[in-house]
Amino acid sequence: MMNFLRKTFRYKFFNASLGIIAVNVVAYFLISTFHINTALLSLNVAGFVYGKMFWQAVTYMFVHGGMTHLFFNMLGLVFFGLSVEKAIGSKEFLLMYFTIGILSGLFSIAVYYFSGLSVLSMGYVPRIYYVSLIGASGAIYGILFAFAVIFPKTSIYVWGIIPVPAPILILAYAIIEFLSQFSRSSNVAHMTHLAGFGFAWLYFAVRMGVNPIKIWLNR
Repeated sequence: MMNFLRKTFRYKFFNASLGIIAVNVVAYFLISTFHINTALLSLNVAGFVYGKMFWQAVTYMFVHGGMTHLFFNMLGLVFFGLSVEKAIGSKEFLLMYFTIGILSGLFSIAVYYFSGLSVLSMGYVPRIYYVSLIGASGAIYGILFAFAVIFPKTSIYVWGIIPVPAPILILAYAIIEFLSQFSRSSNVAHMTHLAGFGFAWLYFAVRMGVNPIKIWLNR
């Protein structure tokens, strides 16, 4: 079983990151232009669990809440996705991106589902079942994590001026996302971001046989 999970692809680079960006941009303008109902494409308990709309686990990653949301997610793919893709190959990159993105979304939906069960038992459907998860952030955070594992000695310039080692930046982001999740209410899916980090760690451990913590400590 483990041999199957760790079966490698022949290295090939074909700019999958730019392809993902193009699909996201086209999807955004099609949805905006034709006023497509995003409830059908975003990930939510009502649609995925009760409506059997299983495609939402993939399509939610191509739905964004505005130009700013789209821009920063795609910027993350440009800065980190291309480097990760060149390092591991396009096929491995696609597998990593969609595995982390799908699992992050499913994890969030599972939390929404079970957190509403007590309300459901009282005879009405909880509002959280209609909360929609949108955007590629879970996958993007996973790619950021992968960048820090593959290039542990690289510094990322915060605001373009402050150099921060990639592993330290991951730790800082994880702390910020954790505190944000439990300290305030917002429309940002902090839990999905944390799940992106978690599933990226599992991807390296299971798929590649790599312990990111050891890599960072040995740097």
